[in-house]
Amino acid sequence: MLAVRTGRKMLVTTAAFLAVGALVTGCTEGDSGTNTQPTNASVEGNQAQGDTVVIGFSGPAADHGWLGAINSAAIAEAKKYGDIDLRVAEGTNDANLQISQVEQFINDRVDAIVLLPTDGAALTPVATQAMEAGIPVINVDREFSTPFAARTTILGDNYGMGVSAGTYICEKLGDNKNAVVAEIAGIDSLPLTQDRSKGFADALESCGLNVDNRVAADFTVQGGEAATSQLLSAAPKIDAIWNHDDDQGIGVLAAIDNAGRKEFFMVGGAGSANAMREIQSDESVLDATVIYPSTQAADGVRLARLVVQGKAMSDLVEVEVPKRIVLNAPVVTSENVEQYLPTGFES
Repeated sequence: MLAVRTGRKMLVTTAAFLAVGALVTGCTEGDSGTNTQPTNASVEGNQAQGDTVVIGFSGPAADHGWLGAINSAAIAEAKKYGDIDLRVAEGTNDANLQISQVEQFINDRVDAIVLLPTDGAALTPVATQAMEAGIPVINVDREFSTPFAARTTILGDNYGMGVSAGTYICEKLGDNKNAVVAEIAGIDSLPLTQDRSKGFADALESCGLNVDNRVAADFTVQGGEAATSQLLSAAPKIDAIWNHDDDQGIGVLAAIDNAGRKEFFMVGGAGSANAMREIQSDESVLDATVIYPSTQAADGVRLARLVVQGKAMSDLVEVEVPKRIVLNAPVVTSENVEQYLPTGFES
């Protein structure tokens, strides 16, 4: 993903910190007002229409399958609720333009802002300004530099992706301590790539393996094909590959087909629908993929509604929306692909 994330790394990822489904299931029974204190959360109360919540949403330019899915999922989610008025700013990779978008939301006195920042550090001051103006900010995927800039932060787990991929490969390779493992990363300068690689290396180390061959691409089809061609030329034998991103994975698979290589299995990353269909077909080296949820902004919209209407989540005893939510990074295989395919994004 192009989503930059910083912050604490977490080793245990096989269980989600909070299930995405929990985001939909809490509120005060009979509550139709705004900013009231919840006392008895219930599924029915959460679904009941309350006062209209005006939410400003600013996200990325849709120049990547996952990023496009982030935007479309947020818009689709808002349409499910009769009490959400979603104001959508044009997607952008320009931090200065995004700052001006948030400033406009502040001037318009929206009730909440859902923000996937182009650059977390650059957007921190204006997000803090919104919070100081009494407008709760839901920080999505790329963290701000200070906790004072957001009411709630919802993240995917980049380190956990690496752990999940490495653990799966360890299980598949069994006791083969001489197995050759390769890694096709994204953009090495991004913290998210560094987190994914660190989690992968840590998981492999736990079973006595390490990354023998590694290249970095750029999250594009062309970059994936070029980097994989380089990798395959340098490594005459490979047992397993982890590719960080399913969008660039289209190019990765093309390079593998062109080289006529099939002695290894591959694990993808992010959870695209085309990767899941490839897994279903059982006709290529792609054996699994690791989810990096494209629902994060949609979840952010739901969270914004709960926060503004003073609602909580029914699966928790806590009567307020949590400060920080980290989503799980599950592995999708032929055994569970039908469960996850509806959530896949199109590359």
